[in-house]
Amino acid sequence: MSTSLTLFAPAGALPKAAGLRLAARRLQGLGFSVTVDEAALARHQRFAGDDDTRLAAIHRVALVAPSVALAVRGGYGCTRLLDRIDWPLLARSVEQGTRWVGFSDLTALQLGLLAHSGHESWAGPTAVESFGRTEAEGGVDEVTRDCFVEAMGGELEAVGFRTEAGFDGLTAAGKLWGGNLAMVCSMLGTPHWPRISGGVLFLEDVGEHPYRVERCMLQLHQAGVLARQKAVLLGHFSEWKKSPLDRGYSLKTVVAHLRSVSSTPVLTGLPFGHLHPRVCLPVGRRVQLAVQGRDAFIGW
Repeated sequence: MSTSLTLFAPAGALPKAAGLRLAARRLQGLGFSVTVDEAALARHQRFAGDDDTRLAAIHRVALVAPSVALAVRGGYGCTRLLDRIDWPLLARSVEQGTRWVGFSDLTALQLGLLAHSGHESWAGPTAVESFGRTEAEGGVDEVTRDCFVEAMGGELEAVGFRTEAGFDGLTAAGKLWGGNLAMVCSMLGTPHWPRISGGVLFLEDVGEHPYRVERCMLQLHQAGVLARQKAVLLGHFSEWKKSPLDRGYSLKTVVAHLRSVSSTPVLTGLPFGHLHPRVCLPVGRRVQLAVQGRDAFIGW
């Protein structure tokens, strides 16, 4: 019996339908029984339909409770809906076996679900960005594909990555949470913020200059968030442009400064973000982090 998978659009509009059709075919080829939500191609300004349309799509998917609810793309739009989402409805879908999957703007939905119900979701691919690229655009990344299939089949138990020297022997256990850095910061102080202590926080972002990354990270530090975590894992911070004002200031500078002001271990190299490969991570699940030499492992 194939695994039911629904493609839905809670955030940004798709620029063209071809990517969605290609993603649906490829996911079907991976053994999923694919349904495309009726509003997946809706458009209103930069959004996949107006707020009511996108909210209805989320609730529609939750009512059907497929095995996998995979966002078509991120962009922006979930934040507008947080105060109106029927969180108990989404929680019931998770209890019926639905895995809500996405990244980037979907961080808002995932952290809201965690805050309001304590239920898990999956930080992972979005349909078009990972499965809708033509071969000329890079096609499907095999690691991203295989990790997604294993995670959705309940077979993925750990991910590993290469980090910097200096953390050999580090071990930590706690609830895994996080996602897109800008989205995480935007939720701080709201009713949709998960109050996680003793957790493992993972972060990524795209198109943000290192000084903006530092500013967000310092907000989390100064709000006491970093100090309450066992570890911070940094993924991809991609597609930013150097400035002539930098004069050697870089992401390495940011990480060094964070380590100088926070006692929480800050590890780099997590294969997650707006680049491939992109692993799948269970948001809200208790994990074990272990580092041997420069090899880091997250197990659950």
